[in-house]
Amino acid sequence: MRVFLFGLGMVAAVGLMGCEANPKPTPINELKPRELHGYTVFQSRCGVCHYDRKDGTRHGPALVGLYKKRALPSGAAATDERVTATIQHGRGMMPAMGDTIDPQDLDDLLMYLHTL
Repeated sequence: MRVFLFGLGMVAAVGLMGCEANPKPTPINELKPRELHGYTVFQSRCGVCHYDRKDGTRHGPALVGLYKKRALPSGAAATDERVTATIQHGRGMMPAMGDTIDPQDLDDLLMYLHTL
């Protein structure tokens, strides 16, 4: 009886979660002005190595659902502080952007990454 009830509980939990692992990114035409600017920053600075709106790898991991996961691909917590540190200081094959990225561009980029 317990196994049956546990099984029903799992079915109910899966049903409540839905079929998709991550919600879809916010459509580009629905982005707010700063998020849209972050999108253009992403395209010019990050899009060569990372996908933003689909799974798969280029030179680096896809960033779709970045903040919806518990951890970054590195295993670090998915927080603005960790993402900023990775952007500024690099990690593995990712080059450091350091002071080459304008603080406002970085803030808008983070805002955009939250929409993924």
